[in-house]
Amino acid sequence: MASHIVGYPRMGPKRELKFALESFWDKKSSAEDLQKVAADLRSAIWKQMADAGIKYIPSNTFSYYDQVLDATSMLGAVPPRYGWNGGEIRFDTYFSMARGNASVPAMEMTKWFDTNYHFIVPELGPDVNFSYASHKAVDEYKEAKSLGVDTVPVLVGPVSYLLLSKPAKGVEKTFSLLSLLPKILPIYKEVISELKAAGASWIQFDEPTLVLDLDSHQLQAFTAAYADLESALSGLNVLIDTYFADLTTEAYKTLVGLKGVTAYGLDLVRGTQTIDLVKAGFPEGKYLFAGVVDGRNIWANDLASSLSTLQRLEDIVGKDKLVVSTSCSLLHTAVDLVNETKLDDEIKSWLAFAAQKVVEVNALAKALAGQKDEAFFAANAAAQASRKSSPRVTNEAVQKAAAALKGSDHRRATNVSARLDAQQKKLNLPVLPTTTIGSFPQTLELRRVRREFKANKISEDNYIKAIKEEIKKVVDLQEELDIDVLVHGEPERNDMVEYFGEQLSGFAFTVNGWVQSYGSRCVKPPIIYGDVSRPKPMTVFWSSTAQSMTQRPMKGMLTGPVTILNWSFVRNDQPSLIFYDCNISRFETCYQIALAIKDEVEDLEKAGINVIQIDEAALREGLPLQKSEHAFYLKWAVHSFRITNCGVQDTTQIHTHMCYSNFNDIIHSIIDMDADVITIENSRSDEKLLSVFREGVKYGAGIGPGVYDIHSPRIPSTKEIADRINKMLAVLETNILWVNPDCGLKTRKYAEVKPALNNMVAAAKLLRTQLASAK
Repeated sequence: MASHIVGYPRMGPKRELKFALESFWDKKSSAEDLQKVAADLRSAIWKQMADAGIKYIPSNTFSYYDQVLDATSMLGAVPPRYGWNGGEIRFDTYFSMARGNASVPAMEMTKWFDTNYHFIVPELGPDVNFSYASHKAVDEYKEAKSLGVDTVPVLVGPVSYLLLSKPAKGVEKTFSLLSLLPKILPIYKEVISELKAAGASWIQFDEPTLVLDLDSHQLQAFTAAYADLESALSGLNVLIDTYFADLTTEAYKTLVGLKGVTAYGLDLVRGTQTIDLVKAGFPEGKYLFAGVVDGRNIWANDLASSLSTLQRLEDIVGKDKLVVSTSCSLLHTAVDLVNETKLDDEIKSWLAFAAQKVVEVNALAKALAGQKDEAFFAANAAAQASRKSSPRVTNEAVQKAAAALKGSDHRRATNVSARLDAQQKKLNLPVLPTTTIGSFPQTLELRRVRREFKANKISEDNYIKAIKEEIKKVVDLQEELDIDVLVHGEPERNDMVEYFGEQLSGFAFTVNGWVQSYGSRCVKPPIIYGDVSRPKPMTVFWSSTAQSMTQRPMKGMLTGPVTILNWSFVRNDQPSLIFYDCNISRFETCYQIALAIKDEVEDLEKAGINVIQIDEAALREGLPLQKSEHAFYLKWAVHSFRITNCGVQDTTQIHTHMCYSNFNDIIHSIIDMDADVITIENSRSDEKLLSVFREGVKYGAGIGPGVYDIHSPRIPSTKEIADRINKMLAVLETNILWVNPDCGLKTRKYAEVKPALNNMVAAAKLLRTQLASAK
């Protein structure tokens, strides 16, 4: 029985790639140094999988930024502003597309389906001259082969590539991106030809858009594309991999009807109903790559349950045609549990990171082949039983409190217009008030202080003194820049979710459980293992300290319950998990987190904090992939946010923040959150957020569409920011518009932040003057 891994984490067990990338970007190391680190990581990954007995090992899943940008490079689809003149795409062009440079902005970045991973959105139009401009897929296949590992090269499928793209600036929004299929397929054929010549026997096309709500025209594009590629693929075994959700009946029929395809990869973890489609009919002689090991969570697989599922599938597809696989790429989970030295033994026994999931996949494959490792399966069963019976998982008081929430919609008593009037009387802010989103640059010295405090190398008094000094520096800088509503900069926090999870019961934490978010940015998601509550205040001391340093309003900074949920590794042990696609198991936990944040909000208000920001950066990210499930998710997600602040006074201004997603389709749910002010990503996505207001949606609360992109080192000019504010004023009322960056500033350097914020404030003042003179 064979085994397969869809993809593997790239950063390395100790984030080796992250540090190599940042060293290269800072011009402290060469391209050759970066390539050497990358080659060593790839070699280690391939060897690890080969040693574990995996038969179908992927290549070309390693990336210096993201796999969609790699596909853009392969196709030579470089926007003209980057000045690329043909030839093999090098690092300067590649990273300019991803991060921008001194003269041009980066391409849009958005979330990869419903994950916290991001990708660079291709910008396409009828005039793009596609060309074979990156040989990475072939080069990495040859590299693995030279090491004695025969891999399955992985490409982003041609139809998913186009469906994940957007019309370039100046191209009609109605332009059919799928009309470009005839232009990109010849390049795919060139890649396929080179892979065949290099000795590849399998090729994997990732077509995850098949799990979306597709119309007949879009589904027909898959049929047409693979019919066109059929002759080029002759002699190769072809795997089409889908993941993250169930396939619709129509999508499944399209998938199994594709010409020239040998195998189908299905997510049987999140695609809980897809197995019924397989039972109803699976093409004879084809392979099923059964994704039974979860690629998006860190819980040990229930091997007995998975083996039972696989045995049922074996009866349908045939013993020699069933391949055990992960549900999706392991990119979305942490690297190796071996590196976790501080997790207690009980919780550790419940977990499996990427390295352990590779072992699970192979153990299941061997069991199906009659070589079951009885000791391994027995240990797994014991861990599953321990988790079900552990008293640390259940808190009946918390469960009762969360259950009681369902009888009310938890709205504030006064409408937002009246609240804004009351808040303005108290805060006395100017027109176009300026603020930032929360975090300020995390310097090496600041990181050292936090690290040494956690390691008990400095005292608590010295730690508090150092953090207070950092807060004072940030407050003084904001006053010097003349920002209206201040933040304390979050120097005590390495990560917005990790910080809160560390102080809530029901959470566990890793030392090296890093997961890539985008580029070199890694996050360390907390693990929610049980019922959640707040034992004591979490932020009141730091917010009060910061407010004591200034007469200006100081925002209390919190992470909202939906974002904590979506950016954590979430429980999968509630009985209602079988309804996962309706998110029933998730909302129970979300309500518990909402109650904890509600306690914190009310304590901040009592401490004299008049502006409280409750970030819901990931609310859109958690939206189910199929529209039939949207309403239920949005109902409980929006309700959870309202729970957090339903008890505050009218004069307390509640902000929220959202970043890097498409919000237009959920704008009415955003309005229903009933926040006083929302700050929201806008600049990197070509200001498409503003289009929803041009189309007539009325928004009465305060709103701050980001005026510049913080994920790029580029510093925007005052004129550029003023022009952007003017575009906003064309569709939004002057009295509700705020001026702010797109997101927090922790990933930037002060040398970038100071001039950018200075220009932002200057632009706001310029517009205030112009508005006053126009009266």
